[in-house]
Amino acid sequence: MTLVNVWFILIAALWTGFFILEGFDFGVGILHRYLSRDEPDRLTIINTIGPLWDGNEVWLVVAGAAMFAAFPGWYATMFSAFYLALALILIALILRGVAFEFRGRDQSPRWRTTWSILMTAGSIVAPLLLGVALGDLLHGLPIGSDQEYAGGFADLLQPYGLYVGVTLVALCVLHGATFIALKTTGDVRDRAKHLAGRVAPFVAAIVAIFAIWTHIVADKGVLPNPIEIAAIMAVVAAAWFAGRGRDGWAFTMTTFVMAAVIVSIFTELFPRVMVSTEGAATDLTISNTASGSYTLKLMTVIFLLIFPVVAAYQSWTYYTFRRRLSRAEFEDVTEE
Repeated sequence: MTLVNVWFILIAALWTGFFILEGFDFGVGILHRYLSRDEPDRLTIINTIGPLWDGNEVWLVVAGAAMFAAFPGWYATMFSAFYLALALILIALILRGVAFEFRGRDQSPRWRTTWSILMTAGSIVAPLLLGVALGDLLHGLPIGSDQEYAGGFADLLQPYGLYVGVTLVALCVLHGATFIALKTTGDVRDRAKHLAGRVAPFVAAIVAIFAIWTHIVADKGVLPNPIEIAAIMAVVAAAWFAGRGRDGWAFTMTTFVMAAVIVSIFTELFPRVMVSTEGAATDLTISNTASGSYTLKLMTVIFLLIFPVVAAYQSWTYYTFRRRLSRAEFEDVTEE
């Protein structure tokens, strides 16, 4: 186990952590209008992630920074290939973040509706395009022997990559529904549980197709591996737990499914980091894109010093804001 391998695993873990934590944030953003009947309902749903969403996005920043420092060759090729897509992701995340802050600055229904639509749009576009990017890493892109991206924007729109994006959006919806049920009471909770039960069979089918297609793309047959089979079963279990009011277990199951999907992509990639459609000789690997040993050693020391502090702080935040929210807390706010 070399430091190069360790840092590939750490980057995969950071991306997995981002989609687990930000996944339910995206789901809340997508569902906050659908699951609400009036403004107090919407405020209840939005405030389930009020103290959490910006901290969850830090995982994306850290994942990108780790790629830059540990695998600069991978970072350079990937970010140049996905330049326009990443710009769109950034715009989506900015509009979504601004919507959280600006939505309540005016009591006008039109004002609130506009920012709600932007919140929903940003919450769909970001995981969709991130999924396309992750799918393209495994499916393959035109990369020359100089490790330069040799294609255009149309080359990024691979069917497999687009399907990975759709898979992640569907998972965010289910993950968000179980989170809302876990964090709310009353009618909002009931509607979230009902939605989770309704969409879970469709998400299970989507994940099953994802698992089979991923194996085909990786030239490993069509049968899913045990983790992917467990992920499909976990979606069904999430629906069962949600229908019986076991909100914590339902959310745990969707967390496992999200993690399994991301981990499967990185597992099939290893030891490559970007597959080239020009042939295996031009694939980007952990070996030909990694930083020097001194850089990796220094990064490892910094990571061991800083990450436990960040993890402890974020755990404390989740513990502090663990209680359920009721629409009664926001009825007076909407009347002002």
